[in-house]
Amino acid sequence: MSLHETFGQPLLTFPDAEKSPLSIRAKALVFVDPRSRTLRQELEQLAPRAISVLIHGETGSGKELLARHIHRASDRGGLFVSVNCGAISPTYADAELFGYAGGSFSGSASSRAGWFGSANGGTLYLDEIGDLPLPIQIKLLAALENHEVTRVGAQQPSPVDVRLVAATSIDLAQAVAAGKFHERLYHYLSEGQLQLPALRERVGDIQSLAEYFLGIYSQRLGLPVPFISDAAQQVLEQHSWPGNTRELENVIHFALLVSSGDEIAPQHLNLPATEPPLQLIERWVEQWVHSGNREPLERLKQLLAQV
Repeated sequence: MSLHETFGQPLLTFPDAEKSPLSIRAKALVFVDPRSRTLRQELEQLAPRAISVLIHGETGSGKELLARHIHRASDRGGLFVSVNCGAISPTYADAELFGYAGGSFSGSASSRAGWFGSANGGTLYLDEIGDLPLPIQIKLLAALENHEVTRVGAQQPSPVDVRLVAATSIDLAQAVAAGKFHERLYHYLSEGQLQLPALRERVGDIQSLAEYFLGIYSQRLGLPVPFISDAAQQVLEQHSWPGNTRELENVIHFALLVSSGDEIAPQHLNLPATEPPLQLIERWVEQWVHSGNREPLERLKQLLAQV
């Protein structure tokens, strides 16, 4: 992991990111906003501990990046293995997650370690863990508690040393109450929890991320790097970002392609009209209460002066 300056802002990047099928969004993370800096402090405290971690956050907010940061900061020598639980086949979930012995399936002469075995000595990241079928949740908990897995078709269990980092965009406590998530697994994961704020709740990160995306796409496309006008920056900061960082990346990519000069203007962003003043006031008051700094308050004063 390296720390360098991009457009004057600190940026964490991962050296193995180019080898992975991640978007540009999932290859860097900034901690500029006060809430992001608090999150980073919590993350650095959790990373060295040998406990599972559950990351809460909306879709597109960067949960996998936090998981990769935890893996890097933990100094675990094994691989970081990322699995989308919603993409695991219900029929072959056992084999995909825990592996299988040779001859267990038609045409499977060799054995496979599965995702769990591949992460031995490293970190297994399960995205949207709530999508795991309940029977697999029970087996996952047993593997974590006993530090061993039994591959499909195998006679003996195999020892494993895996740290689990899971992520969810839903309230798993409600899923437990509804009988859709295993209660003991939830409590196992709850020992280490991180809340990743939505992008609209960490407005201080928007400029740094936007300039990072602009620089990367300009380099990839062989285009000069335009600057983001003050008016465009204001639009970016006032947008509610339902798609979070993923949406911001797409907006900046589009703006770069349609702008003709050396400046990104509001009309290049293709964003809907600005929120009504009352909604902005409510959002900025919330940010001020959570962040403890005066920047949202100053923006609120500016807005009130315009009303």
